[in-house]
Amino acid sequence: MIDMEETNHTRDIVALGECLIDFVPLPAAEDGKLNFSGCPGGAPANVLACASRLGLDTAFIGKIGDDAFGRLLLDTIQNCGIDTAGMIVSKDYLTTLAFVTLDEQGDREFRFYRSQTADYMLREEEVDETVLAYSKIFHFGSVSMTKEPSRTTTMQMVKKAKEYGCMVSYDPNLREFLWDDLYEARKIISHMLHDADIVKLSGDELEFLTGTDTVTAGMEALCRKYSISCLVVTMGAEGSLCLCGGILVKRLSYKVITIDTVGAGDTFWGAFLYQVLRGGLDIKHPEEKKIAAALDFSNAAGAISTTRAGAIPAMPSLEEIRKLVGVEG
Repeated sequence: MIDMEETNHTRDIVALGECLIDFVPLPAAEDGKLNFSGCPGGAPANVLACASRLGLDTAFIGKIGDDAFGRLLLDTIQNCGIDTAGMIVSKDYLTTLAFVTLDEQGDREFRFYRSQTADYMLREEEVDETVLAYSKIFHFGSVSMTKEPSRTTTMQMVKKAKEYGCMVSYDPNLREFLWDDLYEARKIISHMLHDADIVKLSGDELEFLTGTDTVTAGMEALCRKYSISCLVVTMGAEGSLCLCGGILVKRLSYKVITIDTVGAGDTFWGAFLYQVLRGGLDIKHPEEKKIAAALDFSNAAGAISTTRAGAIPAMPSLEEIRKLVGVEG
Protein backbone atom coordinates (compact mmCIF):
# COMPACT_ATOMS: atom_id res chain seq x y z
CA MET A 1 0.00 0.00 0.00
CA ILE A 2 1.34 3.45 -0.88
CA ASP A 3 1.99 5.50 2.26
CA MET A 4 0.15 8.83 2.05
CA GLU A 5 2.65 10.30 4.51
CA GLU A 6 5.59 9.56 2.24
CA THR A 7 4.30 11.01 -1.02
CA ASN A 8 2.96 14.34 -2.23
CA HIS A 9 1.16 12.56 -5.04
CA THR A 10 -2.50 13.31 -4.38
CA ARG A 11 -4.14 11.69 -7.43
CA ASP A 12 -4.50 7.94 -7.33
CA ILE A 13 -4.19 6.81 -10.96
CA VAL A 14 -3.58 8.43 -14.33
CA ALA A 15 -3.80 6.24 -17.43
CA LEU A 16 -2.78 6.84 -21.03
CA GLY A 17 -4.06 5.02 -24.08
CA GLU A 18 -7.04 4.13 -26.20
CA CYS A 19 -10.63 5.13 -25.54
CA LEU A 20 -13.03 3.73 -28.11
CA ILE A 21 -16.46 2.29 -28.82
CA ASP A 22 -16.92 -1.47 -28.44
CA PHE A 23 -19.78 -2.70 -30.59
CA VAL A 24 -21.10 -5.80 -28.85
CA PRO A 25 -23.66 -8.15 -30.41
CA LEU A 26 -27.23 -7.94 -29.23
CA PRO A 27 -28.73 -11.22 -27.98
CA ALA A 28 -31.72 -11.21 -30.33
CA ALA A 29 -30.49 -10.73 -33.89
CA GLU A 30 -32.85 -10.68 -36.84
CA ASP A 31 -32.27 -13.14 -39.66
CA GLY A 32 -29.88 -11.73 -42.20
CA LYS A 33 -28.77 -8.88 -39.97
CA LEU A 34 -25.97 -8.16 -37.54
CA ASN A 35 -27.25 -6.18 -34.57
CA PHE A 36 -24.75 -4.44 -32.31
CA SER A 37 -24.88 -2.08 -29.36
CA GLY A 38 -22.18 0.58 -29.06
CA CYS A 39 -20.58 0.58 -25.60
CA PRO A 40 -17.81 2.93 -24.39
CA GLY A 41 -14.56 1.11 -23.76
CA GLY A 42 -10.82 0.86 -24.32
CA ALA A 43 -8.60 -0.96 -21.83
CA PRO A 44 -6.96 1.99 -20.00
CA ALA A 45 -10.30 3.80 -19.80
CA ASN A 46 -11.95 0.62 -18.48
CA VAL A 47 -9.34 0.28 -15.73
CA LEU A 48 -9.98 3.86 -14.65
CA ALA A 49 -13.75 3.39 -14.77
CA CYS A 50 -13.48 0.48 -12.34
CA ALA A 51 -11.06 2.33 -10.07
CA SER A 52 -13.24 5.44 -10.10
CA ARG A 53 -16.35 3.38 -9.31
CA LEU A 54 -14.49 2.10 -6.27
CA GLY A 55 -13.77 5.64 -5.10
CA LEU A 56 -10.29 6.38 -6.45
CA ASP A 57 -9.25 9.74 -7.92
CA THR A 58 -8.41 9.12 -11.58
CA ALA A 59 -7.44 10.96 -14.78
CA PHE A 60 -7.24 9.94 -18.43
CA ILE A 61 -4.80 10.95 -21.17
CA GLY A 62 -5.86 10.14 -24.72
CA LYS A 63 -7.36 11.32 -27.98
CA ILE A 64 -10.82 10.90 -29.48
CA GLY A 65 -12.57 12.23 -32.55
CA ASP A 66 -14.94 15.18 -32.62
CA ASP A 67 -17.81 12.92 -33.67
CA ALA A 68 -20.83 11.24 -32.13
CA PHE A 69 -18.69 8.38 -30.81
CA GLY A 70 -16.13 10.71 -29.27
CA ARG A 71 -18.81 12.81 -27.61
CA LEU A 72 -20.35 9.68 -26.09
CA LEU A 73 -16.95 8.63 -24.78
CA LEU A 74 -16.23 12.03 -23.29
CA ASP A 75 -19.62 12.15 -21.56
CA THR A 76 -19.23 8.60 -20.28
CA ILE A 77 -15.73 9.14 -18.91
CA GLN A 78 -16.78 12.36 -17.21
CA ASN A 79 -19.86 10.69 -15.72
CA CYS A 80 -17.56 8.03 -14.25
CA GLY A 81 -15.82 10.78 -12.30
CA ILE A 82 -12.61 10.53 -14.34
CA ASP A 83 -10.74 13.79 -14.95
CA THR A 84 -10.74 14.41 -18.72
CA ALA A 85 -8.48 17.49 -18.82
CA GLY A 86 -5.94 15.32 -20.66
CA MET A 87 -8.46 14.14 -23.27
CA ILE A 88 -7.76 15.63 -26.70
CA VAL A 89 -10.80 16.04 -28.99
CA SER A 90 -9.61 16.01 -32.60
CA LYS A 91 -11.35 17.51 -35.60
CA ASP A 92 -8.86 15.79 -37.92
CA TYR A 93 -9.22 12.13 -36.88
CA LEU A 94 -12.18 9.86 -36.18
CA THR A 95 -12.82 7.87 -33.02
CA THR A 96 -11.63 4.25 -33.05
CA LEU A 97 -14.29 1.53 -33.27
CA ALA A 98 -14.02 -2.12 -32.24
CA PHE A 99 -16.52 -4.84 -33.13
CA VAL A 100 -16.76 -7.72 -30.71
CA THR A 101 -18.12 -11.18 -31.43
CA LEU A 102 -18.85 -13.67 -28.65
CA ASP A 103 -18.81 -17.46 -28.62
CA GLU A 104 -21.19 -19.67 -26.64
CA GLN A 105 -19.10 -19.22 -23.47
CA GLY A 106 -19.16 -15.44 -23.78
CA ASP A 107 -15.47 -15.23 -24.76
CA ARG A 108 -14.76 -12.42 -27.16
CA GLU A 109 -12.91 -11.74 -30.37
CA PHE A 110 -12.10 -8.17 -31.46
CA ARG A 111 -11.86 -6.53 -34.86
CA PHE A 112 -10.73 -2.90 -34.86
CA TYR A 113 -11.61 -0.15 -37.32
CA ARG A 114 -8.47 1.86 -36.66
CA SER A 115 -6.93 3.35 -39.79
CA GLN A 116 -5.72 6.90 -39.10
CA THR A 117 -7.98 7.19 -36.05
CA ALA A 118 -7.59 9.51 -33.11
CA ASP A 119 -6.24 7.25 -30.36
CA TYR A 120 -2.93 6.41 -32.04
CA MET A 121 -2.44 9.93 -33.40
CA LEU A 122 -1.72 11.25 -29.89
CA ARG A 123 1.50 13.29 -30.03
CA GLU A 124 3.88 13.88 -27.16
CA GLU A 125 3.51 17.67 -27.33
CA GLU A 126 -0.24 17.30 -26.77
CA VAL A 127 0.24 15.72 -23.34
CA ASP A 128 0.49 17.85 -20.22
CA GLU A 129 3.02 15.82 -18.28
CA THR A 130 2.48 17.78 -15.06
CA VAL A 131 -0.43 15.46 -14.24
CA LEU A 132 2.22 12.82 -13.55
CA ALA A 133 3.79 14.98 -10.86
CA TYR A 134 0.93 14.36 -8.45
CA SER A 135 -0.21 10.85 -9.47
CA LYS A 136 0.58 7.78 -7.40
CA ILE A 137 0.17 5.26 -10.26
CA PHE A 138 0.70 5.67 -13.99
CA HIS A 139 -1.03 2.95 -16.04
CA PHE A 140 -0.54 2.06 -19.70
CA GLY A 141 -0.84 -0.79 -22.21
CA SER A 142 0.60 -1.84 -25.55
CA VAL A 143 -2.27 -0.93 -27.91
CA SER A 144 -1.06 2.67 -27.89
CA MET A 145 2.38 1.39 -28.92
CA THR A 146 1.23 -0.47 -32.04
CA LYS A 147 1.73 2.59 -34.25
CA GLU A 148 3.33 6.02 -34.32
CA PRO A 149 3.05 8.70 -33.06
CA SER A 150 1.32 7.25 -29.98
CA ARG A 151 4.10 4.66 -29.60
CA THR A 152 6.74 7.28 -28.89
CA THR A 153 4.27 9.32 -26.84
CA THR A 154 3.53 6.32 -24.61
CA MET A 155 7.18 5.42 -24.15
CA GLN A 156 8.12 8.99 -23.26
CA MET A 157 5.30 9.31 -20.74
CA VAL A 158 6.38 6.08 -19.06
CA LYS A 159 9.88 7.54 -18.66
CA LYS A 160 8.42 10.78 -17.32
CA ALA A 161 6.24 8.86 -14.88
CA LYS A 162 9.31 7.12 -13.49
CA GLU A 163 11.08 10.46 -13.15
CA TYR A 164 8.11 11.88 -11.24
CA GLY A 165 8.16 8.93 -8.87
CA CYS A 166 4.95 7.23 -10.00
CA MET A 167 4.44 3.53 -9.56
CA VAL A 168 4.15 2.21 -13.13
CA SER A 169 1.34 -0.24 -13.91
CA TYR A 170 1.45 -2.14 -17.22
CA ASP A 171 -1.11 -4.37 -18.89
CA PRO A 172 0.21 -5.26 -22.37
CA ASN A 173 -3.31 -6.27 -23.47
CA LEU A 174 -1.91 -7.92 -26.61
CA ARG A 175 -4.02 -7.56 -29.76
CA GLU A 176 -1.95 -9.43 -32.33
CA PHE A 177 -3.82 -8.16 -35.40
CA LEU A 178 -3.01 -4.53 -34.51
CA TRP A 179 0.71 -5.17 -34.92
CA ASP A 180 2.38 -5.27 -38.33
CA ASP A 181 5.01 -7.67 -37.03
CA LEU A 182 4.68 -10.00 -34.03
CA TYR A 183 8.46 -10.10 -33.56
CA GLU A 184 8.36 -6.32 -33.19
CA ALA A 185 5.39 -6.65 -30.83
CA ARG A 186 7.25 -9.06 -28.57
CA LYS A 187 10.35 -6.85 -28.61
CA ILE A 188 8.51 -3.63 -27.73
CA ILE A 189 6.17 -5.18 -25.16
CA SER A 190 9.08 -6.95 -23.45
CA HIS A 191 11.25 -3.83 -23.47
CA MET A 192 8.62 -1.85 -21.57
CA LEU A 193 8.63 -4.44 -18.77
CA HIS A 194 11.93 -2.87 -17.63
CA ASP A 195 10.03 0.24 -16.50
CA ALA A 196 7.04 -1.50 -14.94
CA ASP A 197 6.60 -2.01 -11.21
CA ILE A 198 3.34 -3.92 -11.38
CA VAL A 199 2.22 -5.97 -14.39
CA LYS A 200 -0.88 -7.89 -15.46
CA LEU A 201 -0.79 -10.60 -18.13
CA SER A 202 -3.19 -13.21 -19.42
CA GLY A 203 -1.96 -16.78 -19.70
CA ASP A 204 -1.67 -16.41 -23.48
CA GLU A 205 0.33 -13.20 -23.14
CA LEU A 206 2.69 -14.87 -20.67
CA GLU A 207 3.31 -17.67 -23.16
CA PHE A 208 3.76 -15.15 -25.99
CA LEU A 209 6.47 -13.31 -24.04
CA THR A 210 8.27 -16.30 -22.49
CA GLY A 211 7.70 -19.17 -24.91
CA THR A 212 6.58 -21.46 -22.09
CA ASP A 213 3.11 -22.65 -21.17
CA THR A 214 4.23 -23.43 -17.62
CA VAL A 215 2.75 -20.46 -15.81
CA THR A 216 4.87 -20.41 -12.65
CA ALA A 217 8.14 -20.86 -14.58
CA GLY A 218 7.17 -18.09 -16.97
CA MET A 219 6.26 -15.73 -14.12
CA GLU A 220 9.49 -16.40 -12.27
CA ALA A 221 11.53 -15.86 -15.43
CA LEU A 222 9.90 -12.49 -16.18
CA CYS A 223 10.19 -11.19 -12.61
CA ARG A 224 13.83 -12.22 -12.49
CA LYS A 225 14.76 -10.75 -15.89
CA TYR A 226 12.90 -7.45 -15.59
CA SER A 227 12.91 -6.92 -11.80
CA ILE A 228 9.11 -6.70 -11.69
CA SER A 229 7.91 -6.11 -8.14
CA CYS A 230 4.46 -7.61 -8.65
CA LEU A 231 3.29 -9.81 -11.55
CA VAL A 232 -0.29 -11.02 -11.89
CA VAL A 233 -1.55 -13.57 -14.42
CA THR A 234 -5.28 -13.86 -15.02
CA MET A 235 -6.79 -17.12 -16.23
CA GLY A 236 -10.46 -16.31 -16.65
CA ALA A 237 -12.76 -18.77 -14.92
CA GLU A 238 -9.72 -20.55 -13.43
CA GLY A 239 -8.81 -17.55 -11.31
CA SER A 240 -5.51 -15.70 -11.04
CA LEU A 241 -1.95 -15.94 -9.76
CA CYS A 242 0.30 -13.30 -8.24
CA LEU A 243 4.06 -13.40 -7.76
CA CYS A 244 5.09 -10.58 -5.46
CA GLY A 245 8.27 -10.36 -3.38
CA GLY A 246 8.98 -14.01 -4.11
CA ILE A 247 5.58 -15.06 -2.77
CA LEU A 248 3.38 -16.95 -5.23
CA VAL A 249 -0.35 -17.02 -4.53
CA LYS A 250 -3.16 -18.55 -6.60
CA ARG A 251 -6.85 -17.89 -5.99
CA LEU A 252 -9.83 -19.36 -7.76
CA SER A 253 -12.46 -17.26 -9.45
CA TYR A 254 -16.13 -16.99 -8.49
CA LYS A 255 -18.93 -18.87 -10.20
CA VAL A 256 -21.35 -16.54 -11.95
CA ILE A 257 -23.60 -16.67 -15.00
CA THR A 258 -21.38 -15.15 -17.66
CA ILE A 259 -22.89 -13.35 -20.64
CA ASP A 260 -20.03 -11.09 -21.78
CA THR A 261 -16.32 -11.12 -20.91
CA VAL A 262 -15.51 -7.77 -22.57
CA GLY A 263 -13.58 -5.64 -20.07
CA ALA A 264 -13.37 -8.35 -17.41
CA GLY A 265 -9.57 -8.24 -17.26
CA ASP A 266 -9.62 -4.45 -17.07
CA THR A 267 -12.16 -4.59 -14.25
CA PHE A 268 -9.93 -7.08 -12.46
CA TRP A 269 -6.98 -4.74 -12.80
CA GLY A 270 -8.83 -1.63 -11.67
CA ALA A 271 -9.85 -3.58 -8.58
CA PHE A 272 -6.31 -4.85 -8.01
CA LEU A 273 -4.88 -1.33 -8.19
CA TYR A 274 -7.54 -0.31 -5.67
CA GLN A 275 -6.16 -3.00 -3.36
CA VAL A 276 -2.63 -1.61 -3.80
CA LEU A 277 -3.80 1.89 -2.94
CA ARG A 278 -6.53 1.21 -0.36
CA GLY A 279 -6.52 -2.47 0.53
CA GLY A 280 -3.22 -2.79 2.34
CA LEU A 281 -1.23 -4.62 -0.36
CA ASP A 282 2.32 -3.26 -0.20
CA ILE A 283 4.07 -4.65 -3.29
CA LYS A 284 7.48 -3.79 -1.86
CA HIS A 285 6.84 -5.63 1.41
CA PRO A 286 4.02 -8.09 0.62
CA GLU A 287 2.24 -10.47 2.94
CA GLU A 288 0.69 -13.66 1.62
CA LYS A 289 -2.69 -12.97 3.20
CA LYS A 290 -2.79 -9.49 1.65
CA ILE A 291 -1.96 -10.88 -1.79
CA ALA A 292 -4.69 -13.50 -1.42
CA ALA A 293 -7.22 -10.88 -0.32
CA ALA A 294 -6.32 -8.66 -3.28
CA LEU A 295 -6.77 -11.55 -5.72
CA ASP A 296 -10.11 -12.55 -4.18
CA PHE A 297 -11.35 -8.97 -4.41
CA SER A 298 -10.18 -8.58 -8.00
CA ASN A 299 -11.49 -11.99 -9.08
CA ALA A 300 -14.89 -11.03 -7.71
CA ALA A 301 -14.86 -7.69 -9.52
CA GLY A 302 -13.97 -9.33 -12.82
CA ALA A 303 -16.58 -12.05 -12.36
CA ILE A 304 -19.38 -9.57 -11.65
CA SER A 305 -18.52 -7.59 -14.77
CA THR A 306 -19.06 -10.69 -16.94
CA THR A 307 -22.70 -10.91 -15.82
CA ARG A 308 -23.49 -7.69 -17.72
CA ALA A 309 -23.03 -6.49 -21.29
CA GLY A 310 -20.28 -4.07 -22.25
CA ALA A 311 -17.21 -2.85 -20.36
CA ILE A 312 -17.66 0.50 -18.60
CA PRO A 313 -21.41 -0.01 -18.03
CA ALA A 314 -20.64 -3.34 -16.33
CA MET A 315 -18.33 -2.06 -13.59
CA PRO A 316 -19.27 -3.36 -10.12
CA SER A 317 -19.64 -1.33 -6.97
CA LEU A 318 -17.55 -1.82 -3.83
CA GLU A 319 -20.61 -3.24 -2.07
CA GLU A 320 -21.23 -5.79 -4.83
CA ILE A 321 -17.65 -7.00 -4.73
CA ARG A 322 -17.58 -7.29 -0.94
CA LYS A 323 -20.86 -9.17 -1.00
CA LEU A 324 -19.59 -11.74 -3.49
CA VAL A 325 -16.32 -12.19 -1.61
CA GLY A 326 -18.23 -12.50 1.65
CA VAL A 327 -20.64 -15.10 0.26
CA GLU A 328 -18.11 -17.29 -1.52
CA GLY A 329 -14.69 -16.04 -0.51
